[in-house]
Amino acid sequence: MLKEQEISEILLKESEEYKKLGEEHRNFEKTLSEMDKKVYLTPEEEIERKRIQKLKLSRKDRMAELIRDYRKNHSVN
Repeated sequence: MLKEQEISEILLKESEEYKKLGEEHRNFEKTLSEMDKKVYLTPEEEIERKRIQKLKLSRKDRMAELIRDYRKNHSVN
């Protein structure tokens, strides 16, 4: 059975959706990292930070779903 990392590498090559989700996830990660460098966030920035965290998590969840689907559709019976 393929490992999650191996499936991820296959999907990066074969799935535009997976590749796009990965890019968005990394961009959200960078944005959060920049926000975390600030000593203080305004209330608006706090709201934006929470929004970005949710978006980042939704991308990660969808990527995991694509990996599960790949595994299910390519399993040897």
